[in-house]
Amino acid sequence: MNGGLQIAVITGVSGAGKSTAVRALEDEGYFCIDNLPVPFLQRLVELLARSGGGIDRVALVVDAREGRFLDQAPEVFAEARKSGVDLEVVFLDAADDAILRRFSETRRRHPLAPDRPVLEGIAEERTLLAGLRRLADHVIDTSRLTVHELREVVHARFGRVHGEGLVVTLLSFGFRYGIPPQSDTVLDVRFLANPYFVDALKGQTGRDPAVVKYVLDQPEAQAFLGHAQGLCDFLLPHYRAEGKSYFTIAIGCTGGKHRSVAIAHELSRRLEARGERVRAWDRDLDKD
Repeated sequence: MNGGLQIAVITGVSGAGKSTAVRALEDEGYFCIDNLPVPFLQRLVELLARSGGGIDRVALVVDAREGRFLDQAPEVFAEARKSGVDLEVVFLDAADDAILRRFSETRRRHPLAPDRPVLEGIAEERTLLAGLRRLADHVIDTSRLTVHELREVVHARFGRVHGEGLVVTLLSFGFRYGIPPQSDTVLDVRFLANPYFVDALKGQTGRDPAVVKYVLDQPEAQAFLGHAQGLCDFLLPHYRAEGKSYFTIAIGCTGGKHRSVAIAHELSRRLEARGERVRAWDRDLDKD
């Protein structure tokens, strides 16, 4: 059995951010292998088992370059899981217009259409990867994510946190920039009075004590936090019992700088005080 081995299979369309995701996994201590033929996965698992456990986290990039080997993915992944490997498949996707823009900005050619229009390569690639997309445990739409935001998504999902079990990510954001696609639950705090309209607070953020006090002194904020904490008290044990290893709560206000930040960090503090393993990420704090 290989119960201690974690394998993240990173796949998806070209231009969706596989390279960025893999670099983020390298930062988290994963041993990364690009374009390992799918049939070799079980052999890799066997070699790692014989190595004495020196490598316990592996990330594999699997994409359309595999060609006919892709058809073997369902059987190979099932066999790895049967042997005790904790294997997750992450599919990175993006809208065609976003992919076209990225290829134009980098002046790269599509790997499947070096002498044809990029759109033809995208269409062919989507057909080849359709089976892998159906196998994916997680599909991440990177159309509206910057490189830095995608790295944060990967760090939040796969980063090492001391201990084992469920990791809760409290993600503050601004609705004007879109709801985070990785959210499991979205909470809206736009009903709270906005520090943005207070001259002395407008230029500060929800990390500054004056803004924190302004937000948390509102009775509605305390009531909301009580309900949010109660929701977590109900949900988290059930997700933990189901074997879920991460849960992302996105908390949004208009711009993602004041109310959502103060509330997310206070909820994070309360959950940590109850023994939960928590990460905080302020997605839109530095945006204009």
